[in-house]
Amino acid sequence: MNSPSDTSVAAPKWAQNLRRLNNWLLFDLGGGPRPLKLATVINIQKGGSLPLLAFLIWWYADLTPAATSTAAWLYLGMHGAYGLTWLMKDLLFPDPNWQGRATWGSCVSGALGLGLYWLAGWLLISGTAQPDYPLPAPVWFGLCVFICLLGCVIMVAADVQKFVTLQLQRGLITTGMFKWVRHPNYLGEMMIYGSLALLAWHWIPLLVLVYYWGFMFSTNMVMKEASMSRYPQWADYKKRSWWLIPFVF
Repeated sequence: MNSPSDTSVAAPKWAQNLRRLNNWLLFDLGGGPRPLKLATVINIQKGGSLPLLAFLIWWYADLTPAATSTAAWLYLGMHGAYGLTWLMKDLLFPDPNWQGRATWGSCVSGALGLGLYWLAGWLLISGTAQPDYPLPAPVWFGLCVFICLLGCVIMVAADVQKFVTLQLQRGLITTGMFKWVRHPNYLGEMMIYGSLALLAWHWIPLLVLVYYWGFMFSTNMVMKEASMSRYPQWADYKKRSWWLIPFVF
């Protein structure tokens, strides 16, 4: 941990503009009263995944064999467990970025936007998606579960380390989960939703991920790096670490 200096580098204009737009959408859309914390909106979606997907399986069970297929049950377990994991993490180690209160417009748009993450499950359970996996189904299932579980561990470990460390002292975190990767929490989240999209194996979830990863995740990571550059150890840390994936980039 270390103190800031005057070595900061300004974030690119595109990232600054997207951050302002994202913040407006997340917190200020439409103006007026701010009834809920953004964290509450997020938690409703995360915690609602298990009952919603279970309802979809029940609803479609007599309509299509896809609803009770191995893929559907796996999806229920993976997405449902992730949602509960998120709730436990937020209860014990809340992210300060989501504690701001949002307008009604932002609450509604946030709920609709997060609901896009449920499309993969609906496509799979309803039989709309007919996955033709590039590997034998059992192998593909194992790969998806592996990516999802590892992603959950990475995300939770990174967020918990960040929460606990910053409670003790503010500064640049360069150890533990952040030793080799500068954004392990985003990596874990991307692995989780990437595994769910792979299980559905349909182009619509891919578009959802392109939107979130390209529009929000990348903006947040670029802005975070600009903020971290104010620490004198940043240049050395950046040289010996990777942006997102170890030994790749």
